[in-house]
Amino acid sequence: MRDEVIPISYQNETEAKAGRSRYHHGDAESTEGEPQAFLPPRPPCLRGAKTFFAWRERFPPHKRVMLPAPPQANSVVQRVSGWKKVAFEIAGRILHLWGRSLRFEVTPEHERTLCRSDVPVAITLWHNRLFISAEIFRRFRTQRPVYALISASKDGAWLEAFFEIVGMRTVRGSSSKLGREAAMALIEVLRQGNDIGITPDGPRGPVYEVKPGGLIVTRRARAPLLLLGGIFDSAWQLRSWDRFYIPKPFSRVRVIGEWVDLSELGERDESVERLTARLKRINPDHWRLPAPVI
Repeated sequence: MRDEVIPISYQNETEAKAGRSRYHHGDAESTEGEPQAFLPPRPPCLRGAKTFFAWRERFPPHKRVMLPAPPQANSVVQRVSGWKKVAFEIAGRILHLWGRSLRFEVTPEHERTLCRSDVPVAITLWHNRLFISAEIFRRFRTQRPVYALISASKDGAWLEAFFEIVGMRTVRGSSSKLGREAAMALIEVLRQGNDIGITPDGPRGPVYEVKPGGLIVTRRARAPLLLLGGIFDSAWQLRSWDRFYIPKPFSRVRVIGEWVDLSELGERDESVERLTARLKRINPDHWRLPAPVI
């Protein structure tokens, strides 16, 4: 079979000149039956990966190609540096091990959806499920780099540092002042053949309300959406605007993936309503029940 050329985007000119590649693993074979637990460190979509660092080398040399770095939102952004970055890297490693301890449960149908990589997608999840996003990407989305839009603020700088640790890439911007520039950057990322991550109710809510900005990006790039759902067996919730979920180490998390083509969404207002309903359905909450709060 003739080798397939897969486009790669580099974060900066130094990386592009160095010609660093990403290592690509084949799709996992799907099995029929009841939901099954995937225990790290060898989940189905990472068969053959010996370490986390080996996974980050996504593509072999025979699939190496140079592309310019995607545009960033043109503004001064806050970044973590110095001793703070070193300290955060230590904390990030701990969070990475925390994520690997989680026992994901997924049906064969949802596994196939999560691993589908024939086209670039906009991976969409609620803001309060962000804790498990990096581990979902690590286990199931191994075929393409994933870019996430995060705030240009100091809070976004901490999140950017964590994403770098777990192998994700970022586009710095916001849904207000840098909205247009950030949207253009995400569109370019999709057109280059990469996935993007979107939290439609972020960065500050209201919780579980889809904003139309993410849909504008996917429509202009003509990219489908991959909706993520997470149901926690045991988790803490923060006293934040979204009641952020932190699953307890070694707990079970049921992961759901639903594929949405743009043709299924309809017009703008109708799209927002349908997307909100589908995300709520695969992310049920029981806030009326007593829950641990930290």
